[in-house]
Amino acid sequence: MSKVKSELRFTLVQTIAKPIGPEARLILKIKLQECLNFRHFKLFIFFNGLKEKNMIFAYSTNAFVKFSIFESFEKIAALGFRGVEIMGDRPHLYPPDFQGAEMIRVKETLEKHNLKLTNINSFTLYAVGDMYLPSWIEPDKERRDIRIQHTTDCLKAAAALDCKNISIPPGGPMNNLSRKDAMALFHQGMDQVIPLAEELDVKILVEPEPDLLMENTAEFKSFIKDVKSPAVGLNFDIGHFFCAGEDPSVAFEELFQWIGHIHIEDIAEDRSHNHLIAGHGAIQFPDILKTIARSDYQDDISLELYPYVDTPEAAGRESLDYLRPIFEEAGLNIP
Repeated sequence: MSKVKSELRFTLVQTIAKPIGPEARLILKIKLQECLNFRHFKLFIFFNGLKEKNMIFAYSTNAFVKFSIFESFEKIAALGFRGVEIMGDRPHLYPPDFQGAEMIRVKETLEKHNLKLTNINSFTLYAVGDMYLPSWIEPDKERRDIRIQHTTDCLKAAAALDCKNISIPPGGPMNNLSRKDAMALFHQGMDQVIPLAEELDVKILVEPEPDLLMENTAEFKSFIKDVKSPAVGLNFDIGHFFCAGEDPSVAFEELFQWIGHIHIEDIAEDRSHNHLIAGHGAIQFPDILKTIARSDYQDDISLELYPYVDTPEAAGRESLDYLRPIFEEAGLNIP
């Protein structure tokens, strides 16, 4: 080992012997990696009791709607992903279709393919509606109740599968509702599902999306300030914040305290909302992934490429090949 490396390691031992905060530990880790130029060197040490964590990079089954959920697991694992986000809707895990033995089969198949379940994506409701509807903010209470029941069912499914979070839509389209009235309806609906989320210890992650009730940083912060439960957080979709005209890196830093899961995809330079294979758009992945690394984010990230239903494997493979070296360069380890 060189003299420089030896001195840096000695400094590290001295430093971690003292009580330091998480920000200082993170800065130290980054500086060591930069100074030593250890692209493949892993710091298998404890920083005041905090061990470096591997991020699981998953692929959402919503790109595999032409296959069963079980076929999707097999194909995603074969591509080299170690995690999977499950579409909580038909043709995959629509909870009324999965009871007892079927849920056991889901869990056993995940274990067979060594896949971690990173999230249940409860956004769409094609089983009884479409991508957005029934919504949290529809005028008809019966329609809102369908969305509430679906969320309740997905929370129970997540608990049964040892998944720590589900993602939900932010309400919308708005149609002729005022923002004040729409937000009131959204809060009313959330109040009905939060107690179960707290009981099950499963987080409800709201996912801002273009043209819906919440689509940017300011709108999410306006919502979350009135939420008193730690069971509610944010599913941070990198592309969605780019579509909303924001720099995803800046948005991530501002919203970090609420983020429980990340979606990743590329978006075209015109910021139109169309998920693209990584590398086919204008998102600066080195910037956002370095921001994630600096934040000491401790959760997982899922590739979401639902437009590629005819070529989900090719789209996933190309995205993984493109992103893996960028993850590594940013200092994020994805096994």
